[in-house]
Formats: sequence, C-alpha cells, structure tokens
Amino acid sequence: MLTQAPKGTQDMLPKDSHRWHKIEDTMRRMCALGGYREIRTPVFEHTELFQRGVGDTTDVVQKEMYTFMDKGNRSITLKPEGTAGVARAMIEAHLYAEPLPQKMYYVSCPVFRYEKPQSGRLREHHQLGVEVFGAKDASIDAEIIRLAMDILEGNGVHGLSLRINSIGCPTCRKAYNDALKAFLEPLLPDLCETCRGRFDRNPMRIIDCKEAKCKALIQNAPAMLDMLCDECANHLEKLKGYLDVIGVEYEIDKGIVRGLDYYTKTVFEIITKMPDGSELTVCGGGRYDGLVQQLGGPEMAGIGFGMGVERILMVQDMLGFEAQAPRLLDAFIVTMGDEARLAGEKLVRSLRIFGIKADLDHCARSMKAQFKYADKLGAAKVIILAGDELEKGVAKIRDMETHEEIEKPLDEIVKAIKQGV
Repeated sequence: MLTQAPKGTQDMLPKDSHRWHKIEDTMRRMCALGGYREIRTPVFEHTELFQRGVGDTTDVVQKEMYTFMDKGNRSITLKPEGTAGVARAMIEAHLYAEPLPQKMYYVSCPVFRYEKPQSGRLREHHQLGVEVFGAKDASIDAEIIRLAMDILEGNGVHGLSLRINSIGCPTCRKAYNDALKAFLEPLLPDLCETCRGRFDRNPMRIIDCKEAKCKALIQNAPAMLDMLCDECANHLEKLKGYLDVIGVEYEIDKGIVRGLDYYTKTVFEIITKMPDGSELTVCGGGRYDGLVQQLGGPEMAGIGFGMGVERILMVQDMLGFEAQAPRLLDAFIVTMGDEARLAGEKLVRSLRIFGIKADLDHCARSMKAQFKYADKLGAAKVIILAGDELEKGVAKIRDMETHEEIEKPLDEIVKAIKQGV
C-alpha cells in the first residue's frame, strides 16, 4: 500500500503534464478575453461553510465530504466544490465594495468527494471554474455559457449541446414545493430512503435522485418551469434571447435541477456526444443569487460553472484529441573530461539565461551514451565539448535531425543556437 496511490486518486506524471498545461492555458486565455481574474482559495474550509452554502440535504454534505476535527477541535472539511469558498473569500475581503460585477476564475482547483470513483471523476479531482458576483441580467448567464463552450472546444471537446432550465427563486418555489409534495406524498412508501428524508426539508432534490426506481415514479412530477413567477420567467426569456444573439443553440430540459441547494433561476448542463453515441456531461452550472447573503454577506446575484480536468482528459482520449507536447530541450551538451564538463556547466547557464532550454549529462555517461540520451530527450541540437575543441576555443553543433555538424567559437554558441543554426 505504501507505493500505491489511495483509491480514487491518481498521479499526474511528467509525460502528461503538457496536457494539463494546455487545458489550463486555454482556460486562462479565454477568461482573460472577458476580463476575468484568477482566484485561489484554501483546500480546506470550516465545515459550516458547506453545510450552509451547499445545503445539508445534498448528497455532497450528507455522504461525500471529507470532514475531520483539527487540533483546535474545529470541524474542517476538504472542499467538495469551488463556489462556496469563492463566495466566502469575496465576503471576507469585501470584494462586493469594489466595482461590480466581480468576475473570477480558478484553474485546476482540487476538489474532494468521498464517492464511488467514476470514469473522469475521482475522490480527488480538479476543477476549472468561473464565478461572477453582482450581475443580475441574463446577459452574464449567456456569457459564461459561451465561455464554457469556448474552453471545451479549445481543448478538443466538440459536438457540444446545451441544456438549460430555470428552477425559480424563493418567491415561486414555495408554491412549487407545495404542488410537488402533493404529488410525491402518495409515492413516499415506494421512494428510496434518501428521497423520503428529503420530502420535508427539500422536496425538489427528489427530482435529482439517480435511483432507477425513483426516476420511474417521479417522471410525471410537476415541473418548476411551469410555475415560475414573472421575474424568473422573464429572466429565462431574456437568456434565450441572448443565446440566440450569440449563436448558441439550446434545449429546454425540465429535469435539470443540479445537485447543490444554492442554485436559483438558471441552471444548465453542457453535453458532448461520444463516439459510441452515448452522452456525457462535461460542464454544469447556474445562478446562486441568494448564496452570498446566506453566508452572511450582502444581497448579491451570483452565477458560475465548473468542469473537471480529469473528465476533459478522458473525453480527449475517447475523441482522439492529442495536445502536442512541447520540445523538452533545444540543446544538449555532450562533454568528455572534467575540463569539458566545467565548460559545459558554464555554457548551460548561458543558454538558459537567454531562454534556451538546455541540459547536460548528470550521470557520468560515456559520450556515446550521452548522444543516445540526448536523442531520447528529443533535443534539437547537440553541442559537443571535448579536449581538442576546448584547446581551440570552439565547439561543434550537431543537428539531431540531419546529423550535420558545424564548428563555432565558444562565445558564438549561444547566438548560433538562438538563431537556429
């Protein structure tokens, strides 16, 4: 067990790091275009933050959180999602007093959920996310949806479809909950234990049950979409209009409620079609207009999305998308003898100062073995330093693709490599 990663976790190996970097770089580039700035929050928070923010009727809080008592006898939880921590940071730092909206993103945010490991979702996985505070208009809903799709498409995830819904607000949700409970009450004996526990506290969460038996029983349940108040209905119509304007096709899906209690009004999921014809959710999000106030801050609108890095990587593999790995080294210095080695160390330093990726042997290999090693590393050029060359104050540069060699004075080597000679 000592040399095996814990269940539900995995390593990012050096050979795969460029794939993660490509995803992260795409996220940063796309977000910068819209004026979003990066935020980083702690890996753990006070447990109450998630109980109040995410909701104590959710599977996340009830079943999936990694919670422990620290040495100060405080209940601490490894964050199971990114939004609550960002909202807490905004309140603590009084960002609501700065120009609004506050547009933020996070990159490869570690998230911890104790659940059965799934394909593309682990007990420790990493999320890309966007959070916007202080924007009430549906235009921001459309903006972040388009942003999410651009990030996915920029990482080779195509064939996307958008499904949207509105789950209302506290004003219209009370009447809906009454109607839903009236529908569900006769079914209670046949629903799963989890759904029965949700009946009084948050009946809408029953709509999100993944048990096949429950899904069959509630398929004709009343839909929140049919009972929206005027404000929520108008917001949805505006969103549809904005999506039309920016060329995003969508489908209304009354079954989307999302799994966290803080959502209001807009909720959405972005789906990709897999080669076998199946569908996979690659991004989800929505509005949480009451979250900041619920956590002790001022009344403030909020909206965001999250997507898993591991899931993107999995989809890339299934779709055959390959992010090209950058060249590891521009130059490798082959040396023979102690004097040449000292000169090689000096030359490596000079090359790196000028932004040239360079290295030399650190394992006391023979010259032949050094050439083989340089070839395995994919070095574009090999610089040869040996006794005869050093006496003349020169070095040989070998092109590893053409095998052509030229000789240059030592003080011209950096310039030659930089010019691609």
